[in-house]
Amino acid sequence: MTSNDDFFARLPAVTDFRDVADPAHHHPVPPDWYVLVADVEGSTAAVEAGRYRAVNFVGAACIAAALNAAAPVSLPFVFGGDGATLLAPASCLPALRRALTGMQRQAEAAYGLRLRAGAVPVADLYAAGHTLTLCRYAPDPGYAQAILLGDGLPEAERRIKDPVDGRAYRFAPEPGTPAPDCTGIECRWRPIRARHGETVTLLVEALGPDVHATYRRVLDAIDRCYGPETDRRPVVADRLRASFSLPYLHAMEPKVRVPEAPLRRLAYTLKIWFQQFLLLLFIRFDVRTGPTRWRDYPGRIEATTDYRKLDAVLRMVLQGPPAARTALQAFLEAEREEGTLRYGLHVADSALMTCLVYERMGAQVHFVDGAGGGYTRAARMLKAQADPRDQARPGTASGSAT
Repeated sequence: MTSNDDFFARLPAVTDFRDVADPAHHHPVPPDWYVLVADVEGSTAAVEAGRYRAVNFVGAACIAAALNAAAPVSLPFVFGGDGATLLAPASCLPALRRALTGMQRQAEAAYGLRLRAGAVPVADLYAAGHTLTLCRYAPDPGYAQAILLGDGLPEAERRIKDPVDGRAYRFAPEPGTPAPDCTGIECRWRPIRARHGETVTLLVEALGPDVHATYRRVLDAIDRCYGPETDRRPVVADRLRASFSLPYLHAMEPKVRVPEAPLRRLAYTLKIWFQQFLLLLFIRFDVRTGPTRWRDYPGRIEATTDYRKLDAVLRMVLQGPPAARTALQAFLEAEREEGTLRYGLHVADSALMTCLVYERMGAQVHFVDGAGGGYTRAARMLKAQADPRDQARPGTASGSAT
């Protein structure tokens, strides 16, 4: 590990989400680092076909594969619904290339999805006049979240997706690439029903020079419309329900955890089912195993969900009554007409959760999206609001839908 590899781990942590867009808490990403983007090609069509769970899972599995490949280096990452964005030092790039090209092979073989992946040097972005800053948001001791600002991030995504120029940055799938290590990835919870009517997946892109002030106004409006944070969280401990459906348990996790052996994959699914049964008993009877008190585990999940984040676009999953969403949308429309932001949202009756768990009472993160492909559908609405001139303007964020 070089002196620059632990850049993210050494950043001072912010614990209040309202401060994450404040430039005072942001630090320039080292120029010898890379922006890595992985996303499902044709994600909108896949979501429309009802394959949103597979799209979500592939995006989360990219993060698991990358983190395992780069260990012990701590990588900043953001889950985008149909993919992921990561930052990494140059020393990790060969391992990350192998991991993500392995995920390309797995995504197509196991789920019939084409995964696009690539890396752009931060130095190239800086040389072209773009900016990229990083803040470390730590809502829980077991989870540190990356907050990214600057036009460098959407520019990196644009370069990787460009049909011609992107060839210099994209990773080419290679036949025979070994399956990546996806240790930690899990998909074992039933969809989480909204407590107060609906689950809203929201994307907001601030425009203009003072994005901090715009995001502050948006967060204030969410407070006014939805009330306290405890009322609008999409994942709460007492709403979690373990799945016991063998087809549901077999469809995602076993295909990347035991990729090459169908019989072992079936045995792995049965093992998950038995673990689900034990989990139910352990929680009900307040069992402890080693350092884990299982009755506390649902609370750990609630505390380490990524239901709100910022990577040049504010991404949130909220739950509440329809009246709250109507009031918030009226505020967003007024701001959009003023030219301060554009937004997209999607309404569902529940949220989906894909988990990355390394320690039951320690390091973990739970990726949340609205049912029905919330982030992908919201991104389509956000993109429709973009000024057509922006499509040719470098560094314009447009969400993640493809």
